[in-house]
Amino acid sequence: MISERKPQVRSIDIVNELEFSKPSVSVAMKNLRENGYILMDKDGYITLTEAGQKIAETMYERHKFLSRWLIQLGVDDKTAVSDACRIEHVISAVSFEAIKQYVEKDAR
Repeated sequence: MISERKPQVRSIDIVNELEFSKPSVSVAMKNLRENGYILMDKDGYITLTEAGQKIAETMYERHKFLSRWLIQLGVDDKTAVSDACRIEHVISAVSFEAIKQYVEKDAR
């Protein structure tokens, strides 16, 4: 989401966006690097690997869908976005697809 607004992303951008502590983001970036999801250059700019991009796209699709759905259900925007952020990381692919199909079928 940050990369849609900024041409390059660093850890501090993530700290500011998500309001996590610098040490928490640093640990997360280390884990993502070690697992092959991101690359970080000498200036601290972060690039997603192909595997990281795939996961990011999946999470972002979930985030957008869940946010819109919760708003349609009458949840205020701020709460919907916040809740979608939490749900998108714990919901299984099977459950997400079932909800998505149900909502899309209902919309027709």
